Amino acid sequence: MGKSSAKKNNKTSYQYDAIVIGTGPGGEGVAMQLAKAGKQVAVIERYDMVGGGCTHWGTIPSKALRQSASRLIEYNANPLFNDGNNNRHLSFQEMLAHASAVIRKQTNLRGGFYQRNHVTVVHGEAAFVDAHHLQVKRNDGSLDMLSAEFIIIATGSRPYTPADIDFSHPRIYNSDTILSLNHDPKSIIIYGAGVIGTEYASIFRGLGAKVDLVNMRDRLLSFLDAEISDALSYHLWNNGTVIRHNETYTSVEGRDDCVVMNLDSGKRMRADCLLFANGRTGNTDMLNLEAIGLQADSRGQIKVNEHYQTTVSNIYAVGDVIGYPSLASAAYNQGRFAAEAILNGQCDKALVEDIPTGIYTIPEISSVGKTEHELTALKIPYEVGRAQFKHLARAQIANTLVGSLKILFHRETKAVLGIHCFGERASEIVHIGQAIMQQKGEGNTIEYFINNTFNYPTMAEAYRVAALNGLNRLFD
Repeated sequence: MGKSSAKKNNKTSYQYDAIVIGTGPGGEGVAMQLAKAGKQVAVIERYDMVGGGCTHWGTIPSKALRQSASRLIEYNANPLFNDGNNNRHLSFQEMLAHASAVIRKQTNLRGGFYQRNHVTVVHGEAAFVDAHHLQVKRNDGSLDMLSAEFIIIATGSRPYTPADIDFSHPRIYNSDTILSLNHDPKSIIIYGAGVIGTEYASIFRGLGAKVDLVNMRDRLLSFLDAEISDALSYHLWNNGTVIRHNETYTSVEGRDDCVVMNLDSGKRMRADCLLFANGRTGNTDMLNLEAIGLQADSRGQIKVNEHYQTTVSNIYAVGDVIGYPSLASAAYNQGRFAAEAILNGQCDKALVEDIPTGIYTIPEISSVGKTEHELTALKIPYEVGRAQFKHLARAQIANTLVGSLKILFHRETKAVLGIHCFGERASEIVHIGQAIMQQKGEGNTIEYFINNTFNYPTMAEAYRVAALNGLNRLFD
């Protein structure tokens, strides 16, 4: 149990000013902000190491795997290193070794934050007793009771696992357990063609596995600009991925030597293993929310107001447990904003309106702002400026020729309305456009990219090329 605090509220003494449940980006954001303000803070983490799902099962490992697969593809395609007769192969286990090293570095880094800021880390599983008290079941089975004036729920989410699929079978995985894959599959079925599914389709195809990607909708990542979605579909198809649109499963058979998936259309597929990547559920079912009168929805999510405050005034929630946008970067900011609301009674800050999307397929996708479809539906007169990476000197030098940058801008005001990028380093490139979109007045026009001087040769030069292309389309 942590050391006592003299903090009082309504003549009641609590051990801590605040307790944060979860040490992912959202939990870290709120804990650090409160600790730096002089508050006595504890965090509760059910696993042995801090960092949450983002560090251990989600963002960090999947992007590390993607990096290895991408570099492998680049090596095998580069005539400087490979004459075409000596393709290098990496096993999934070899790539996991690299990912594990990154996870260790991230865990040590994040653990240091808590130590330096004198935040007490308690390992165990938390459940509410009342609005100010939590029972923590330690990993050794012992129970502790912790109390605080404020409690913040930042427990994240986990993969949705339908009851009719046997996830204990050694060939059936979700997006967390896939990191325990201990063989090198020659074929894989990926059910769910959202962000996670398409990213892993790129990874496994990069390793040379045959990939069947089952999509319940009629196009990939339909929230993206249509041209970008089509580009992804083409490159996955061109690289050998079989995409099956408008399909749902009826049953999954886990066999000793394979997995068979039966589809509602009557099709049957067989592969070495199955990755089920269809949705996520908030980690709220173990919190005993009933004890404080809170109720999560069918997806395990909790409703909050603009200050990330739940209907129980001293209980706040951030990150995946509150739903959109379910991004690590957004969760960290949500944590900071919740901390400010706790400290000051309100928070005037909010997430930016145009939150960037980064999708780590091969090639990468990133976008911010409106799509062409959205602008057309809103009857906003816009024009398009494009730059193809194959025409850029830096892309030619690096032999990363696939991809393009698209700028959408208002025909009359020339304000930048959307940035859509497909290709290597897209998730980095998009932030240049995002920074201009966030400017006020005349500072957010496409003419900035014409008047600015870019380093040469760089991928950032794509903005100048795209801006010239777009402005050349205008006429009186």
